[in-house]
Amino acid sequence: MSLTAIQIKEAKPSDKDYKLSDAEGMYLLVKSNGNKYWRLDYRFAGKRKTYAMGVYPQVSLKAG
Repeated sequence: MSLTAIQIKEAKPSDKDYKLSDAEGMYLLVKSNGNKYWRLDYRFAGKRKTYAMGVYPQVSLKAG
């Protein structure tokens, strides 16, 4: 299920960092301080990697 702009705006910080999944390994990482980061998990040569795509709202849902 894909994320919506409303879900992203309503995402509030909590005691621990958490992820809001979008699709195909992409997610929004919500930090305990309230910052939101776009991340993409993928595999290369059998190893899990994470690509940092940017900070929300500088990188929007449409661009992500």
